[in-house]
Amino acid sequence: MDGREDKEIRKALANTFVALHQTLSSYRPQLEFEEIGIISYVGNGIARIKGLPHARSEELIIFAGGKLGMAFNLDPEEIAAILLDKGEYIEAGQEVRRTGRVMDVPVGEELLGRVVDATGRPLDGGKPIRPSERRPIEREAPPIMERSAVDVPLQTGILVVDAMIPIGRGQRELILGDRQIGKTSIALDTIINQKEDGLICVYCAIGQQRSAAASVIADLHKYGAMKNCIAVVSTGDDPPGLNFIAPYAATTMAEYFMEKGQDVLIVYDDLTHHARSYRELSLLLRRPPGREAFPGDIFYIHSRLLERSTRLKSGGSLTALPIIETEAQDISAYIPTNLISITDGQIYLSPDLYEEGVLPAIDVGKSVSRVGGKSQLPAYREVVGNLRLSYSQFEELEAFARFGTKLDDETRKTLERGRRIREVLKQPRYEPMPAPEQIAILLAISAGLLDEIALDEIPSAKKVIRKALSEELPELYQRIVSTGRLSSEEKEKILRVSRDALKK
Repeated sequence: MDGREDKEIRKALANTFVALHQTLSSYRPQLEFEEIGIISYVGNGIARIKGLPHARSEELIIFAGGKLGMAFNLDPEEIAAILLDKGEYIEAGQEVRRTGRVMDVPVGEELLGRVVDATGRPLDGGKPIRPSERRPIEREAPPIMERSAVDVPLQTGILVVDAMIPIGRGQRELILGDRQIGKTSIALDTIINQKEDGLICVYCAIGQQRSAAASVIADLHKYGAMKNCIAVVSTGDDPPGLNFIAPYAATTMAEYFMEKGQDVLIVYDDLTHHARSYRELSLLLRRPPGREAFPGDIFYIHSRLLERSTRLKSGGSLTALPIIETEAQDISAYIPTNLISITDGQIYLSPDLYEEGVLPAIDVGKSVSRVGGKSQLPAYREVVGNLRLSYSQFEELEAFARFGTKLDDETRKTLERGRRIREVLKQPRYEPMPAPEQIAILLAISAGLLDEIALDEIPSAKKVIRKALSEELPELYQRIVSTGRLSSEEKEKILRVSRDALKK
């Protein structure tokens, strides 16, 4: 080392010493208080902690190894926390620390197209999410004076729903039925139908099997609906605490877009598992059990969730499709009746229709939309008329006709028309139908154009009518899309084109 290099090193050291001296001379140490608790008990999904006297309700707590928990019970001597990570390596005697913030999740455009868990951590193997904002999972519902009437339709693309059980933007429509008869399929078709409208969709899987959730997400990718969708997934393998917070976290993510003036659809699949997770946590925390061992506030956990879905006067809406599983068609059970009383209508799926091959297996007689009729496109009201009533009468008449052999001509005619209506209302999965094509088919069945067509040829006849409308009346097709109205002259045009197409 020559003299010049030695001189430069000495100069650099001197400069460093001067900078360090200046920093230390201006440094004033301050005391920071940190509450540290000690785990006294660890159970299946919960932990009891001593020594956090200032912990707040729903505050995020960090366990050993960076695992997360949430303060749930605040007792005088200890607090009880629900675990949001698996409890391996969490043991009694370990230290825990407060974070000072309530449970929150990331929100924003960065989440679109992503699959995350209930805490906002990515599950799809993509890049880490770096949101610009985080919001608490528990938020107050909008005040009544900030809400607007539900008068804008949300097209599901499912003929029987849009025609007879219409849903409006900002509505809460319950989907219920026994297991494995197509409840998720209705919600999935509705999400797929929104891909062209730019509607933001949030799919929240609660307590599902991992394979079932993966199948739904794969279908969303396959049909191009995932780009405007957020999937929040908590499976049956996850702790019950994660299943419990999942719908609240998903709603917070959806509210971000609603408050920006956008229309949002959220699907809770399903709230039966959510209620069971809450029951499990409550029993582990030794809260007093009530009916069917559910805690007394089981109604409140769902009402405070679903009240956040509404349409705002300032623009933007949040439409909720909660799903509930019934047992042996018992819609009067505890949790189903709770949800029916909270929501604005229900779509009931019948196992009997499912076994007969009527898909979607929607029981029109037991299904209702309490506010969606006000938002239905005027063209539907002009076309459908008494279709719902006549179809319900047909179902009742069909049941009685099984016991008799001789039927008069009027009864036979009613049965034949009813069978064709039922065949028209059948629809394959993943094939949502645009509103103008639905209206053309409903107009044809109401006018009797399909009365002379064999039942097994009805699907082909539907395709012919849809093709004829889009190819021969494109201007009328677009007018129905833009205005939703249909004049008498336009009805006649559609009937004439449909009649000519069916004769070919």
